[in-house]
Amino acid sequence: MIRHGKEIKIFTGSSNPALAQGISDSLGIPLGNAVCTSFADGECSVSVYEPVRGADVFLIQSTCGPVNDNLMELLVMIDAMRRASAGRITAVMPYFGYARQDRKAKSRDPISAKLVANLLTEAGADRVLTMDLHASQIQGFFDIPVDHMLGGVIFAKHYLERFGVNNENLIVASPDVGSVARARSFAMKLGTGLAIVDKRRERANQSEVMNLIGNVEGKDVIILDDMVDTAGSLCGAAKALKDIGGANRVFACASHGVLSGPALERIDSSALEELLLLDTIPYPKDKPRVERIKYLTVADMFAGAIQRIYDDESLAELFG
Repeated sequence: MIRHGKEIKIFTGSSNPALAQGISDSLGIPLGNAVCTSFADGECSVSVYEPVRGADVFLIQSTCGPVNDNLMELLVMIDAMRRASAGRITAVMPYFGYARQDRKAKSRDPISAKLVANLLTEAGADRVLTMDLHASQIQGFFDIPVDHMLGGVIFAKHYLERFGVNNENLIVASPDVGSVARARSFAMKLGTGLAIVDKRRERANQSEVMNLIGNVEGKDVIILDDMVDTAGSLCGAAKALKDIGGANRVFACASHGVLSGPALERIDSSALEELLLLDTIPYPKDKPRVERIKYLTVADMFAGAIQRIYDDESLAELFG
């Protein structure tokens, strides 16, 4: 495996250890010996129990809830590796938190995505590996390389096996105008048409469906989105597709299942047949399981990306 003489080491934070273990198993490399704990007052503490001097280090940590704790833990891990003289440090962030604050929507707004990019760089990260940023231009907020994975490839493979290519009874829907480019690329992979749910957002985490663009009558519809937070927009889009558009069945898929607030209750009582998520964020530990929510793993894709980064090879073939 080692081609350039440097040792590869993989460590995980506490946000998503199951995914980290899956990546480790796919690579055939054991997870590094490190422990992330907290002091009595909540301060993050990281202890690394093996040498990393000169090693190519990959730190796997989604900045999902609790967002600030997991982000701080990642920053402390990066600092620990830098001070231990790691050769290169790659922050593997399957889910990149604060990505929704990527611009000034009104006066005196922060651009938190840029702030997080600065924090990661200043802490000592040499590279970032992530998936389906809420806004692709966030890659430009970094002064270090960013490898941006696309979860749509995994969904396309799943639905092609399930429905076949060029299925005339299938159509892809974008849940809003801002997601059209992502949905169009996904529809091209499946060989289907595209519909758009046009909505107006009154305030944060609330939206009102206004119009439906495209003919979905009698068809099975797949809604593609980058994340599901409170699920208000997603469930509203599913209802519109059924009630206004006359769709037969409505499926949905999203890379990141944030599932905060009333999300699970909304999904459980929605018009959705199934919601397919990637395991970039673990299912909430303290919530009952909703049967219509299913997961696909990103472990193999991230393992392939880590291997190619380590071997100084292109990641382009992962998206073929």
